Amino acid sequence: MNVRSHDSALRSDLNFQGGPQAIQGGPQAIQGGSQAHRTPKTVADSALKELRPAGRERLIVVEDDPVTRTMLVGYFSENNFDVIGASSCAECRQALRARTDLIFLDVQLPDGDGFELAKEIQATSNAGIIFVTRRDTDVDRILGLEIAGDHYVTKPINLRDLLARARSVLRRRSLDRKAARNHNSIAFGDWIIDLTRRELLGSDGKPVALTRAEFDLLAALVGADGRPLSRDYLIEVVSNRQAEVDIRTVDALVARLRRKLVGSGTPVIATVTGVGYKLALSERL
Repeated sequence: MNVRSHDSALRSDLNFQGGPQAIQGGPQAIQGGSQAHRTPKTVADSALKELRPAGRERLIVVEDDPVTRTMLVGYFSENNFDVIGASSCAECRQALRARTDLIFLDVQLPDGDGFELAKEIQATSNAGIIFVTRRDTDVDRILGLEIAGDHYVTKPINLRDLLARARSVLRRRSLDRKAARNHNSIAFGDWIIDLTRRELLGSDGKPVALTRAEFDLLAALVGADGRPLSRDYLIEVVSNRQAEVDIRTVDALVARLRRKLVGSGTPVIATVTGVGYKLALSERL
């Protein structure tokens, strides 16, 4: 699907407030359009996923209004983001199984509350959150920012302003991650690994007992930023700790780590068939 032509067609059907970058109106704005415009889910999602270029920052648009969702998917795809549309909390959770850098989150969703979903996201992901909603009371705005939001944007949307906010959030979070690494302390899921002290701390702040081989293997997975590491590479990582190391040793170490790293309900170490293992949780700062 050609997202650029789809986006251009949508813009011609919409009325804008405050210039060509602001959206107003609902689904009626595209009545009489093509079948693609009336599709309740973003048709571009699967095509974008297949064509994702390496290095793009990944964005999830959680919005139940198909007009707004398709507009945001098209606009941010044109601005070099890998964009996935989600019309509900359930679809957002499914999209979050892959690494995500930023989420545009509506507050009113058909199967749940956006504020509660934001809390859930914050507990398991390092993704930035920008609320994009029609709810414009001070109470909602303050609640959103206090819970998890990096920004709170009300509709109608100024696309250029939203793009600037998105880039600002991503720059700041990138700097925060670099600063954390400079201090050799990295947070992921419910845990913090201190590479200098060689400690793993749980959500309660108490150390988790690891053998030296377990720590070395976990540190390698955390340092890979979600990239899969082969079993052969992991053999090299832990071979200086044990006289005889083979693939079965690596598998046994992973099994022991999985038993020790429980609590969030999400697997910490994922098996990559034919390759090895990777960290399944995003970093959390």
